[in-house]
Parts: sequence; structure tokens; C-alpha cells
Amino acid sequence: MRVPTTKLQNSFGKYLKYVLDGKEVIITKNSKGVAKLVRYTDPNYGMVKEGAVDYSKSYITYDEFIKITENSDNRYELIDGQIYLMASPSHVHQNIIREISGQMYIYFSDKPCDNFTSPYDVKLFNDSECFKDDPNVVQPDILVICDFENVDENDRYQGIPSLVVEVLSKSTRSKDMVLKLQLYMKSGVSEYWIVDPFENSVRIYYFKNRLVEETVLYRMGEDLKSFVFKDLVVKTDKLI
Repeated sequence: MRVPTTKLQNSFGKYLKYVLDGKEVIITKNSKGVAKLVRYTDPNYGMVKEGAVDYSKSYITYDEFIKITENSDNRYELIDGQIYLMASPSHVHQNIIREISGQMYIYFSDKPCDNFTSPYDVKLFNDSECFKDDPNVVQPDILVICDFENVDENDRYQGIPSLVVEVLSKSTRSKDMVLKLQLYMKSGVSEYWIVDPFENSVRIYYFKNRLVEETVLYRMGEDLKSFVFKDLVVKTDKLI
């Protein structure tokens, strides 16, 4: 089976199942084969007193997700039981993150909240019927945290960000605009910024009681104004 890199990134769990079923997956870029996804057997696996993980079921649990990711250099997200391989960000993507996070850093420097950038794992729960017993794991491009009491003894954050920013790419557009929009809203996040470098726009959602309370669309060149942090203003003239 030959699979383009974009399809692999968006449906990694699906193709991982094919490999575990003994099928060969060739990864292509510009119609040329560049890599092969193969099954790996951990030489120390026999030391573990647990049975083999069954990836043929309809979703992957949090424990299974940890087993997949803990020894990998790649970055992954887990949303409603589906695992997603995260692509390396482009120059434009990184520039936008740097500009927004830099302005937020100045704003939050004398405040009880703070902003962070990916990679930063965030465990979230939503009301999805198919994944109600296991958390979702995402790595927002930028997040603002005010509940530092929810950083656990292992120095991992287990709370709910007050504000999240995602910068769209061609491979993540649908996930960020649909799946993550629903996830952040249902998980109790208060504000979600979607930066679209292709349309030169930023859409800001304000959630209340896990529903969309208000939304506003900004164009590049306009100042972004937060709903939650009333005096937070981010200039966009250097984003693109």
C-alpha cells in the first residue's frame, strides 16, 4: 500500500493497524516512495507482564497512546481515540507562533497567568460518547495557563487552558477547524484562536458553558483582542 505523507499524518492510527496486521505501507511524497512504515517488536517486551496491545479495535486508549509515544521522537495527538502524527511546522507557521507568543509573554509577564508553546502535552476530556472514559492529548501551538495548581508531581499539566491558539497548515486545517474546535469547547477552554495564514485571517471563539458564546473574524493588519483577557491586544502586522 502506498500512502501520501499528508494522509499518514491525518490517519496514522488507521495505517498503523495495517502494519500490525502484516501489511506493507510505503510512504510517498510527490508520488515518490520516501519511507516505509514497518512493525517493530521491542526486544524487552517479554519482560512486561501485559498482553500485546490490540490496535484492531475502533479506538486507542490513553494507556495505549502512551506506549506508542513514550519511545518515539515524533509528536502525536490523541483525539477521540484516533492518533495523529504531527508534521514539522513551516517557516511561516513558526514565525506566527513566535510573534504571537512574544507579545503574549510581555502581556503576561506581570500577571498570574502565563503562555507556553508546543511541544506541551495537554490532557483534555470532552463529552464524546466513544471516548468518555479516556482523555484526549493535544499539543496546542500556544496555550495560556492560569491554574498552575494543576501541574502534578511529575511536572505535567492536568488542567484546562484559559486560551488556546492553533495556526493552520494544509495538513491540519480540518482537524484544527472541526475536531479541535469541538474538543476545546466541550473540554471547558474559554477562548480559541484559529490563525489562517492562507486566508490572512484570525477567527477567535469565546466559549461559555461549553457552547460558542461569541466569535469574531479579524484580518491581518488588525489588532486581535481577547474576550477573556480584556486588555490583551496582539498586533498582526508582522505575522505573515
